[in-house]
Amino acid sequence: MKGKVGFTEDKMALLVGSLIFVLAGFNVLGVDLLGWAVKSNTWLSLDKMLSASTGAYKSLPGIASLLITYVAITGILAWAVKLLQGDVGKFIKGFTIVFFVSYLCFAAGHYAYIAVTPDKLAKAGIPWSLGLTGEAGFILALLAGIFVGNFMPGLSETLKEACRPEMFVKIAIVIMGAELGVKAADAMGLASSIIFRGLCAIVEAYLIYWTVVYYVSRKYFKFSREWAAPLASGISICGVSAAIATGGAIRARPVVPIMVSSLVVVFTCVEMLILPFVAAWFLHGEPMVAGGWMGLAVKSDGGAVASGAIADALIRAKALSVDGIKYQEGWVVMVTTTVKVFIDVFIGLWSFVLAWLWCAKIECKEGQRMSFGEVWQRFPRFVLGYILTFLLLLIVCTQSAEGMGMGKTMVGALGSLRRVFFVLTFFTIGVVSNFKKLMEEGIGKLTTVYVVCLFGFIIWVGLFISWLFFHGMLPPIATA
Repeated sequence: MKGKVGFTEDKMALLVGSLIFVLAGFNVLGVDLLGWAVKSNTWLSLDKMLSASTGAYKSLPGIASLLITYVAITGILAWAVKLLQGDVGKFIKGFTIVFFVSYLCFAAGHYAYIAVTPDKLAKAGIPWSLGLTGEAGFILALLAGIFVGNFMPGLSETLKEACRPEMFVKIAIVIMGAELGVKAADAMGLASSIIFRGLCAIVEAYLIYWTVVYYVSRKYFKFSREWAAPLASGISICGVSAAIATGGAIRARPVVPIMVSSLVVVFTCVEMLILPFVAAWFLHGEPMVAGGWMGLAVKSDGGAVASGAIADALIRAKALSVDGIKYQEGWVVMVTTTVKVFIDVFIGLWSFVLAWLWCAKIECKEGQRMSFGEVWQRFPRFVLGYILTFLLLLIVCTQSAEGMGMGKTMVGALGSLRRVFFVLTFFTIGVVSNFKKLMEEGIGKLTTVYVVCLFGFIIWVGLFISWLFFHGMLPPIATA
């Protein structure tokens, strides 16, 4: 969507995401400007459900944090909608409903009996849980949005101006770059060999994954390039983020990455419920392989890391009971996180490659020469923001211990705001996913491709590559 003076949702996402990043940067001067952002906690009692993101605002009641977050985000997005020449009044009216319904779903997903993973049951004081982590809130938001979009047409029309999932997720991705910069810097100090092997693993896996999914989509399911490329990226690498980035690079219609994203969310939940337990059963003697597998197989950042955490707990428990070996906690999930960090970084590079390829080869007219300017026009601006925030935080955090401390302080609030934009994305994806229209666009075939590729070879190729690079590596033995 374009507004005046050439503004698009892509450029507005870069602008808004960068503004939030700059405000977070005031932590370097000891000023916390974003710590009021609302955070959902794992809860049994409603009074523990919400809180402010950072300790600087610990006296702020959770409900006050929620209201401040609503006012701040509504204000900045209303400004963006005005620049995009949208109807600001209708946006605010619709966004008010979108915000509170979305965040209520996200908070509900943090209910202890839904969210607590097996390794934290004792700490939470409960005998059982579904173990879905707070990511379950995203699924609840998606389901709520689907219900509104398919069974409440009047409300869906009211929310139309506020349903901008592409812009929401692009803002979240710009913010996410900073978080991953801190994670990457932290991982560098832990195990350089794991980082190197993780980098090699994702390059090999992604080139195999993407090529095969694209070929299957084109050859056997007859999808156009517009559908095959985002589908290949979504299934292959990092789900929603990669699908959106690829869609921007090749200038696909908005419905394409949105539909792929909705499938990613559903299948991520399925993988989280199955793969960690499979890994614990078969790979308790190869913990690092299990960690790499979670990173290569589960197609979202939160879902992958959550799966790694569950696998970490289950494998350590089984290794202790079966082999009498007590591994140190956290190394399995560290491998998962390291692999996922490099996967996310690869999104930016791949977007640029696809932008060049579409300009130079696929949409190039006879006698026309590809120019760098055309590639630049196609290159998604929000990916540029993602790369820059990643590099800035990586540089800051690797300079000194003080730099790492500042980086972690910055991303405390950024992480909360990123989750807000993610849950807005999932709810509004649901609202715009009218299944009658989706069936007309081929959602049945999309699902079939996803199932065939994910369970037919991606999961198993990911396991093989994880074995190839992490076989024989073991976590340190716990001394206590």
